[in-house]
Amino acid sequence: MVTLPAVTDETALIEALRRRDEAAFVELVDRYHASLIRLAQLYVADRGAAEEVVQDTWLGVLKGIERFEGRSSFKTWLFRILTNTAKTRGVREARSVPFSALFNAESEAAEPTVTPDRFVSPDEQWAGSWSIAPGAWNDQPETRLLSRETLAHIRSAIDALPPAQREVITLRDIEGWSSDEVCNALDITETNQRVLLHRARSKVRAALDDYLANH
Repeated sequence: MVTLPAVTDETALIEALRRRDEAAFVELVDRYHASLIRLAQLYVADRGAAEEVVQDTWLGVLKGIERFEGRSSFKTWLFRILTNTAKTRGVREARSVPFSALFNAESEAAEPTVTPDRFVSPDEQWAGSWSIAPGAWNDQPETRLLSRETLAHIRSAIDALPPAQREVITLRDIEGWSSDEVCNALDITETNQRVLLHRARSKVRAALDDYLANH
């Protein structure tokens, strides 16, 4: 067995995995396992179920690596195995629905980004302007913005989002995926991805504004 360095080109890792190089598999697990656990928890009931889904995902990788043609990135291919595995598990738990059923372009487009009560009503002077403006964060101590309590509140706000918005903001803002990667992994258009992300970020921002104003 050839031992690979901890940091190496992913293409070389995939080729080594095809040769059943254990070090390549360990390196890929180190890179992606924690992210897979977080993503699996979007689909199943608890951490234990997520661990099982991820274990089955890695087994799927080992069984299917010979069929990986590189038409998408390895990360996209890996995530698709995860989502298919998690959805199968979720169906048994009566939790999962197809991602396409979670997104309705018309309803998303019609949903206000900011609640109407934050604007001056139409029958008053300055109708449509802010009655409650977004809070300024630059006067907040950095330690407060990065505190465990604040981060937990952000996590709760994300958890409370509709499923499609929660999945997109998790991939973009927590996992650091590009818009192209999200579109490919979830099989949605760039427009849909942008709408979902905008709605999700707006809701999380509003929730954080309320929290910072009242604590």
